[in-house]
Amino acid sequence: MKTIPTYVHGILDYLVGFILLIAPNLFGFAHLGGAAVDVPRTIGLLILIQALFTNYELGLFKIIPMRMHLGVDYVLTIFLAISPWLFNFHNQPRNVWMPHVVVGVLAFLLTLMTQTVPRRMPTVREHRTVI
Repeated sequence: MKTIPTYVHGILDYLVGFILLIAPNLFGFAHLGGAAVDVPRTIGLLILIQALFTNYELGLFKIIPMRMHLGVDYVLTIFLAISPWLFNFHNQPRNVWMPHVVVGVLAFLLTLMTQTVPRRMPTVREHRTVI
């Protein structure tokens, strides 16, 4: 059931990317360093870069097709969600590993529900009215 428009997905791309960049500071585990900090920051940066280059309403350079964008999102969100076990920081306090899991699962579900084709944007010519 693809109910989320690509425009909304784009807004959430920028929001989630930014949140992942600041998550270690926001949730109080930036001092730990290592994978617990590097994984969300790296994935946040990748999400932001991908958003800028995606061919959807909020993409700046419009190079990456939406289907490819969603495929990369699946990989990144699964990686984020399982990273506490991959890099063995699941035994840290919940504020360290839980954001990875929650954001990873929610972003995966968002991707699963996103439409694969951006809505057609009218051209300048179509905006003109005949007098």
